[in-house]
Amino acid sequence: MTVLATRRRFIAGAAVVTLLPLDAARATPETLAAAIRAVTGDAPLRPGRVALDIPPLVENGNAVPLTVTVESPMTAADHVTAIHVFNEKNPQPHVFDARLGPRNGRALVRTRIKLADTQKVVAVAETSDGAFWSAGADVIVTIAACVEDPT
Repeated sequence: MTVLATRRRFIAGAAVVTLLPLDAARATPETLAAAIRAVTGDAPLRPGRVALDIPPLVENGNAVPLTVTVESPMTAADHVTAIHVFNEKNPQPHVFDARLGPRNGRALVRTRIKLADTQKVVAVAETSDGAFWSAGADVIVTIAACVEDPT
């Protein structure tokens, strides 16, 4: 295959990708539920013990502050093993995992995330006894991430 043929194939493929509707690249409430199920399996998702601190209204979705705190004694026998964060409309609904252990002292994660649009954010805490606890919040985003004009 010549370099010219390879270049043409690349350009043709790029044109097809840019013609896809933007909504095809976004998660849905169904993909959010599927992503959570992939982590929790058949275990019930219980409300409580998790505090999700995220602003209800953000001007810019490119750097949304997020803090997840879980009530736990953080002892060897009873501690949070992971905190998982999910969102409803970003291209990938599983935002991140934070692995914890009793030596962390507190079950707390603080970071910034991108939000592509107004959507629901869910935090799930996994405990050493195999239980899953959750909290969710709706966030209104006035300027969605990744759509601002850089000029």
